[in-house]
Amino acid sequence: MDKLTPNPANSVPLTPLTFLERAAIVYGDSHSILYDHISFTWSQTHRRCLQLASSLTSLGLGRGQVISVLSPNTPSMYELQFAVPMSGAILNNLNLRLDPHALSVLLRHSESKLVFVHSHSLPLILTTLSKFPYTTPRPSLVLITDDGSGDADAVAAAHAIDTYERLLSRGDPNFRWARPKSEWDPITLNYTSGTTASPKGVLHSHRATFMIALDSLIDWCVPKQPVYLWTLPMFHANGWGFAWGIAAVGGTNVCIRKTNAPIIYRSIESHNVTHMCAAPVVLNMLLTRAEPLKNPVHVLIGGSTPPASVLARAEEVGFVVSHGYGMTETLGVVVSCAWKREWDRLPVRERARLLARQGVRTAAMSEVDVVDPASGVSVKRDGVTSGEVVVRGSCVMMGYLKDLEGTRRCVRENGWLYTGDVGVVHGDGYLEIKDRSKDVIISGGENVSSVEVEAVMYAHPAVREAAVVGRPDEFWGETPCAFVELKERLERRPTEEEVVEFCRERLAHFMVPKTVVFKDALPKTPTGKILKHVLRKEAQGMGSLATRSRM
Repeated sequence: MDKLTPNPANSVPLTPLTFLERAAIVYGDSHSILYDHISFTWSQTHRRCLQLASSLTSLGLGRGQVISVLSPNTPSMYELQFAVPMSGAILNNLNLRLDPHALSVLLRHSESKLVFVHSHSLPLILTTLSKFPYTTPRPSLVLITDDGSGDADAVAAAHAIDTYERLLSRGDPNFRWARPKSEWDPITLNYTSGTTASPKGVLHSHRATFMIALDSLIDWCVPKQPVYLWTLPMFHANGWGFAWGIAAVGGTNVCIRKTNAPIIYRSIESHNVTHMCAAPVVLNMLLTRAEPLKNPVHVLIGGSTPPASVLARAEEVGFVVSHGYGMTETLGVVVSCAWKREWDRLPVRERARLLARQGVRTAAMSEVDVVDPASGVSVKRDGVTSGEVVVRGSCVMMGYLKDLEGTRRCVRENGWLYTGDVGVVHGDGYLEIKDRSKDVIISGGENVSSVEVEAVMYAHPAVREAAVVGRPDEFWGETPCAFVELKERLERRPTEEEVVEFCRERLAHFMVPKTVVFKDALPKTPTGKILKHVLRKEAQGMGSLATRSRM
């Protein structure tokens, strides 16, 4: 047996790009994408991705170079999840909700060579590029339009080198796409937030994305040819891996540019949607409608723990909810609340309470644990003793781009990725998140760095000290709440509205504090460190804020 070693036949690099080739054969005449009046089959999508990959190669783009995308969930956005890596390049999906300054930092950090930009985000990207230093090369632009149009004048006005459809049309449909030389080659670069001080660009390999895509299909029990509604932005960790996974099962991708209740319900009814992913805020938004669904819709939620009351209401309406946990560093869901049949006999509120827990590791993850941060020893399975959630397995990131030290802090020498999330393990082995990284607030599925918000607040001429924590919000889950200590001897004290406006001019709107509390002094330790846990408790005691507007 010693001579039976890996060989070229049994060690072909794993990549999710092969799912598209198979879909073109098995599901060639079935719908791959539906979007307004546009529809494609899997054979058409395969051909279009080859053409686009060919055109990118003709532009001199390929292995090791980063190509970015700034677009909502459109057919082009979906195709780019395949076409960019098929050229050998690394795909970088940009968060539409970031401000120009944050985007410019990320584009410079990644050294992106080309940006595909949707026409609706054109002003955003032009402002972003204007913030580049004169000595820094700017990426070229390709303009995406919903109707595929774009004359010479429009392209010139956009300072773009071409339109998406024209670039695609010039490509070779028989292009031999660039297969990875190693399954450890990077395929995608996702940023965890818009933090300007130290952007964390998470690199994932072809191997990891292959594994997370199949693992997610198995864990969620996705059947062949589902109808999948894109309510989850693809720029959130490549849609948790489902951008590739849906191709593996020949599903139909129903793309929508805007996410609101009328559009979602209209899409569900007109296309007989079977599956969708969403942050709890989206599910909560949908539950304002009273009438039940005609057919059940499976919903996978993650991002923050949903209230049991929301889960109970979702079941009444007809949503079959699954709950998972993951992070950008694991690309998709790696812990899920695996359902037990005996739980079906429990009262609805008790079922909802159990479902609100994050659960157990998925099949492809090697290990998940909750440990004492100091000793690394597993905590008691009593549902009370808390520790840090740690994971390891095939879906863990390669590391942070240009940040070896940050990678080492996260992926320790003991072989575990430390998530920074605090959790407990119940007696039945199911994990439950109790808190998150101290500097992160999850608002409507978006990660808000409290450090970044505080940095802006400290720039206010009247602010002496500031601390930002999460406050419960009926709609967004939680929103930033700022505690502010003002400077002495001010001629005029600023109002709460003025502080909010100051932040709004400097931050993405989802990061702006919705509550500002002025205090004579912030609570501190003897060494002068602000006691955020005291402020978190105070924010919790304020009760839930009823907001919908992102201002």
